[in-house]
Amino acid sequence: MTDNIEAAVRALLPQIRERASEIETARRMPTDLVDALRKAGMFRMLTPKVSGGAEMEYPVSVQLLRDLARADGSAGWSLMIGCETPQLLALLDRATFDELYASGPDVMVGGAFAPKGSATRVEGGYRVSGQWGFASGCEHAHWLFGNCVVATDSASGNSLPEMRCMMRKREDWQILDTWHTSGLCGTGSHDIVLDDVFVPEQHSFDLFGGTPCFKGPLFAAPLLQFALHIAAVALGIAEGALEELTEFAKAGKTRLYARSSLADGELFQYRLGHAEADVQAARAMLNARVSDYWQRAHTGDIPADYRTTIQQTEAWVVEMSARVVDACYTAGGGSSIYAGSNLQRRLRDIHTLTQHASAQEGVFADAGRLLLV
Repeated sequence: MTDNIEAAVRALLPQIRERASEIETARRMPTDLVDALRKAGMFRMLTPKVSGGAEMEYPVSVQLLRDLARADGSAGWSLMIGCETPQLLALLDRATFDELYASGPDVMVGGAFAPKGSATRVEGGYRVSGQWGFASGCEHAHWLFGNCVVATDSASGNSLPEMRCMMRKREDWQILDTWHTSGLCGTGSHDIVLDDVFVPEQHSFDLFGGTPCFKGPLFAAPLLQFALHIAAVALGIAEGALEELTEFAKAGKTRLYARSSLADGELFQYRLGHAEADVQAARAMLNARVSDYWQRAHTGDIPADYRTTIQQTEAWVVEMSARVVDACYTAGGGSSIYAGSNLQRRLRDIHTLTQHASAQEGVFADAGRLLLV
């Protein structure tokens, strides 16, 4: 099944690349393209076999997301969110997971990790209110979730607030048209709102401290897998920029006032060669960490501080990917600034991705601190 899914998704890559401008303008993935990817198996590739999914090897999913982001950054990001659904929903109890997948393996969720909502315990669940940003793919998801701070008795003495994610079907949420951004425009990462809505207990989960209801390596550490997926999308954007710059130069582009073509220029060749070396370094780093993680996921050897190691890898790959895209944009010359240039879209996409909370510079300080223990 895995091979069939890979082949079916890869067959759609040319169409995704051709429709990148449409995706950006629409500020979401087109419905027909989402449907085609669903039929290809994109959203079941990490779903457990017992639920009708492919339960794909994790390293294969990393490679596939790289290829999707190479075709288009927004598509890569949106599809990353969609394919990670079963790892997230595994934080529910098994009975609820099975209920959500009873109609088929292609369930898609979207939502927000930041605790921007408030929840009050009531009989059977919670009353929830809040507004959450960055809910990528919210318009084509089946379910949405938002992380909440759970109200507690101030006399309880708990120093840290309890946080739980709250899920409702997409139609129960208000989606605010807020995603007017410089990059990753096609991810449809709008704000989502609940206003005093009841959420049953079984549709809530602990995002950061929960235990997946499935065993096995694919569910060993979902949040660590998500971090490396983000790195894969960043690297795919950089690989796409390098590919597009190479194609641009091979087409015979000549810069204004230059005596030779862009491809014949020594400075251009240096920039291209340096960017390729950076891509190779980022690819090697990501592949090595994915391999190491996957081995640990099989053996269960995932110490608490390994999260810092994963985030260090993510942040470095994102940083290196931005460096590559910057170099490609500069090497492309004046043509790069036009709206029709793929390089300027890559530039905006990668620098939007660099703002993600999990890829910030502080993770390098955390990694350095570990070396001093």
